[in-house]
Amino acid sequence: MAIPELPGTLVPKHSPEESWLKTAVARLCQLDNERFPGSQPVSFGTRDLLKLENQDFWVCEKSDGIRVLLLILLDQAGQRVFLIDRHNTYREIIGLFFPHHENPINPLRNTIVDGELVIDVDPRTRRETVRLLVFDCLVVDDQNVMSRPLDKRYGRLNLWFYKPYAKMIRDHPRVAETQPFDIKVKEIKSSYNVDQVFSIDIPALQHGNDGLIYTCVNSPYSPGTDSNILKWKPPSENSIDFKLILRFPPLPSDPTKPDFTAKPIFLLHVWCGDQNGQSRYEQYDEMYVDDDEWERMKGSGEQFDDRIVEVHWDPVVNHWRMMRFRDDKPNGNHKTVVENIITSIADGVDKETLLSRSNHIRTAWKARQGATAGAPPQNQAPPPARPPPAGPPAVASASRPTQPIPPIELRYGPLQESKLSKVAGPATYHGFAR
Repeated sequence: MAIPELPGTLVPKHSPEESWLKTAVARLCQLDNERFPGSQPVSFGTRDLLKLENQDFWVCEKSDGIRVLLLILLDQAGQRVFLIDRHNTYREIIGLFFPHHENPINPLRNTIVDGELVIDVDPRTRRETVRLLVFDCLVVDDQNVMSRPLDKRYGRLNLWFYKPYAKMIRDHPRVAETQPFDIKVKEIKSSYNVDQVFSIDIPALQHGNDGLIYTCVNSPYSPGTDSNILKWKPPSENSIDFKLILRFPPLPSDPTKPDFTAKPIFLLHVWCGDQNGQSRYEQYDEMYVDDDEWERMKGSGEQFDDRIVEVHWDPVVNHWRMMRFRDDKPNGNHKTVVENIITSIADGVDKETLLSRSNHIRTAWKARQGATAGAPPQNQAPPPARPPPAGPPAVASASRPTQPIPPIELRYGPLQESKLSKVAGPATYHGFAR
């Protein structure tokens, strides 16, 4: 499935307008910094099965698109709309208007909602529709709701943000024709209904799917990495974002110069955070590329060096394999995140195990609501016994084949800067775009 280009007019980086916008967002979110205020999930592991039993979680499919925040600002000039991506860059969107929930003649005031921009493809007509799927909110109508639990935020998202907009679109069909993208609220289910997500929601999608997202119902909205938001993927599909660095061997005739006609080493560098305003990377591992892949890479005309790539662990070759570029991300995954993802690969939960725990999750959920007090009816079997908290049922675990997994420990430490790791020299060399 295709991933959309971000629409809108880019607000120039480091401009007075961008600085003003970042200050306004930080004020609305009541933050003491001007970083991207969106929350980020952690990878799902076996330990989280018990977490789903002990706390109320909602679950939905994880769309394969571009994560954005929709910002609505109301000033003396009127209502203005922006998209904020994970690079913390701003794009102004023309042609959108959001009415107020009390009086649709008036504009909705300052609002920030969280969502994913996708391209939906009609299976019959193949018509493409750019759509923003919103699933959470930080600020609605100038009210900060980040401290409220998810169910309250989701209610505000529907009643104050989406329903007035959807009614306007229904009442004025011509307005819909001029919208830069469609807007929908993502449907969310109780965690014990994950089977419906697999059997109903995901098959009906018109865009790509990247797993599941579990979000704790009673938790506030937390900018940055949030352990109460769990990203599930099948263990074989867990992926990591690194910076890809190509190192070419030296020319046989002149060891001081790289041989750009030879197949390079594909190094994966891990992000270690920012230092003095600069992103700091360390070499972590290598990516496997066979000879045929290398020929296709050369023939593509794309730059591969010094870009963020998404990779997965291939147990067949016992190496990382490239999936795609992630130009929508300013950096690869942080070193600590990488180690957590590798742990989740080693401690991953397959679909069958996830489904097998649904009854236990449902029973625990209903018990918290007081709905399961007393004995079950005679014609209803009692719920199955709860498995040991150490992990999934033994049968499900035993059915999973043992596969090689990437080591968790870092393989390399900081390296001295090398001129060969930078993108420099001619734009093309022997048909390869640098």
